[in-house]
Amino acid sequence: MSRALRVSLVSLLLGSALALPMSSRALTQAPFELSERLESALNQSEGNVAALKALFTPQQFAVLEERYGLFSRRFPQLNWSVRPGNPTSDGRSTMQIAVSGRRQQDGLSYSFYANQRLAVTTENGLITSQEVLSDQSVMTSAKEPLPISLLIPDSVLTGTRYDVDVVVDKPLGDALMAGGLIALTPAQVLGQESPNIHLKPLGGGGLFKSVQAPLKQGIQNWAALLVHPEGVVSVSKQVRVVDDKSKLQP
Repeated sequence: MSRALRVSLVSLLLGSALALPMSSRALTQAPFELSERLESALNQSEGNVAALKALFTPQQFAVLEERYGLFSRRFPQLNWSVRPGNPTSDGRSTMQIAVSGRRQQDGLSYSFYANQRLAVTTENGLITSQEVLSDQSVMTSAKEPLPISLLIPDSVLTGTRYDVDVVVDKPLGDALMAGGLIALTPAQVLGQESPNIHLKPLGGGGLFKSVQAPLKQGIQNWAALLVHPEGVVSVSKQVRVVDDKSKLQP
């Protein structure tokens, strides 16, 4: 049995909204103040675009404005949390960003949450660049919260095999479940596309796959879909592929 469904790539939209090309390496100043200002701007019901504009260089904001607007229209009920994190090994400040929300589509109510860790640099108090260090999201149509564990690494070495496991923490009993997994192309990521995912019957507990990392460093993006007796669950996850063990923990 197989079936093609669409998966909404929440974290890819979030990544597109906040993760722009790296530029200068100036170290971020006052990470606590910056994270508080960014959280406040993202959570403003009105005027948030102007508040965000005040935090970014014009070049960065030109890309951010369109993509953030698209994300907000698709998920109008958003709650953002931004917290400063530990600095990277090269001295950049980091932010832990979490967003949750709901949307209505085709008569169904969807809830989602996404988490992202960013390395940021600033110049003259403005954000000049960000790098996504980790990024994952879960969206579900289940009426009640459906606990899901994503057992997927943030970083792996080139050429190694690693596990992509999406585990349903709630026991299924005799119920059946279907699911599928797909690696996204760079074009799909840049175009914010929702790919077709073919579903197959799954054993109890979730989706379990062993996958191969590319031989060159870069980014792998995965999208998974589970059809559970209590609803549909879509997952997206970024995996950084690095060529040195010292880069596994940026």
